[in-house]
Order: sequence, then C-alpha cells, then structure tokens
Amino acid sequence: MSHAAVGAPGTPRRYLHSLWLLSARDLKVRYSTSLLGYLWSVLDPLVMSAIYWFVFTQIFRRDVGEQPYIVFLISALLPWVWFNASVSDFTRAFKKDARLVRSTAIPRSIWVNRIVLSKGMEYLFSLPVLAAFVIINLLVEQDPAQTVQVGWGILWMPVAMFLQTVLLVGLGLLVAPLCVLYVDLERTTALILRAMFYATPIIYNVTDLPGMFQTLGAFNPLAGIFMLYRMPFFPDQWNLFTLLVSVGMTLVILALGIWTFRSLERPVLKEL
Repeated sequence: MSHAAVGAPGTPRRYLHSLWLLSARDLKVRYSTSLLGYLWSVLDPLVMSAIYWFVFTQIFRRDVGEQPYIVFLISALLPWVWFNASVSDFTRAFKKDARLVRSTAIPRSIWVNRIVLSKGMEYLFSLPVLAAFVIINLLVEQDPAQTVQVGWGILWMPVAMFLQTVLLVGLGLLVAPLCVLYVDLERTTALILRAMFYATPIIYNVTDLPGMFQTLGAFNPLAGIFMLYRMPFFPDQWNLFTLLVSVGMTLVILALGIWTFRSLERPVLKEL
C-alpha cells in the first residue's frame, strides 16, 4: 500500500491507519474464533443486566435508581463493560505483543489506544440491547410512571463516549507500563475493578448516597460520565457539580498517564 494511502512514516495518518488495523485485528480474532461471534457483545451485558435486575427488583427491596429500572441499569452497565474490559486488557497491553512492541517504530501508545478503540467498538455493538429494552418498554408498559421518555439528553451520549475515551487513554498510559515493571499490579488492578463496580453509580445514582458520600462519590470520574449516558432517559439525574468533577478528574488522569508513559517507556522496553 502506497504512502499516499496510509501516510508517510511518523505522520498522524500513518498512526491512525496502524491503530485501525490493530483494532480491527483484535475484533477479528475475538469473533472469528468464537462460535457465537458478535452475539457475545450482546449476550454478556444482557445476562449481567438480567441478573442484577432480578436481584435488585425481585429479591431485595430497592429504593434507589429510576423507573424503569432495567433501562436505568443497562444504560450504565454497558459503558462499565467497556471500561472494565479495557482496564483489564491494559495490564497485558505490552506483554501480549512484546516482540512487536520492541521491534516496530510505531509510537508505543498505540498498544494502549487500540484497546480503547476495539473495546469502544464492542460497546457500540452492544447498544442494540439498550435500544431493545427501551422499545419494549414503550410498546408494553401502560403505566406512565414506568414508561421511559427519550428526550434531548440523547445529545449527551457522544460527549459521554468522548470523555470515557479520554479517561481510558489516560488510565491505559498509566496502567500499561506500570504493570510491566511491577507484576503484582495486574492482580491488584483486578481487585480494584471489583471494588470499583460497587463504588460506581451503576446500580444506583450518586444522589442516592447518604450525606457526605454524595460528595465523595462525585469524585469517581465515572460518576459524571455515567450520568451523561443516562440523560436521554432520566434528565432529572443532571448534576453540574458531578459533571465538572468528572471532567477535571479525567484531564488530571490523562496528564498523569502521559507523564508516566513518557517517563517509563525506556525502562519498559528494557524489561520486555
């Protein structure tokens, strides 16, 4: 392929072309070796949503969230799957393709960004799950209080996706090199993700937290991002303070990630 098609070496166009090829490779490997293929992008969040819906609506008495709860739940659970899968893969981003990382002249940040892109595409593939529940609710539900209303807040979803992408890039640049130098961080990250699921407003909203925990919960960068994902269906969830904190935390994490990556790139290449 000519330079005109993919760009000259070292140019942004060549970087983006390589990023797309690596991300597409990840998706092809994931789906070509699986019997169900694309359906896994739908089945995984669907099963998780069904379990949490049953537990928190049929077993435990629930006084958090919004109605319909299944839409409230899935609208945050799907981006959580994107976040969780990306951070998990960051811990092996360089080890998995160590030979290519050492031998290619492509900026090493591409091994982080390709994870963000491929997992983000899987998130897009899973959106039909959310759309299906919204449509079913509109067709079946008779009680206006239980009927989801799709409004202008849908314009916030691209903003939420952009912020989550920036946050994941920052985390990837931070986590990936550290996990090469400190092996125990891979298991530590898995434990943190388990705890973070319950510390993130997925099965509840930040405003459901008591007292000072509302302020503390707002400092989770995912809190404001997930609020934006819910805006199309639950506009009363709007909280400017939570959003501004999430934007600030996202930018801080991105800056910290860039600084860490640049500082540790050479030690990481030696370790690989």
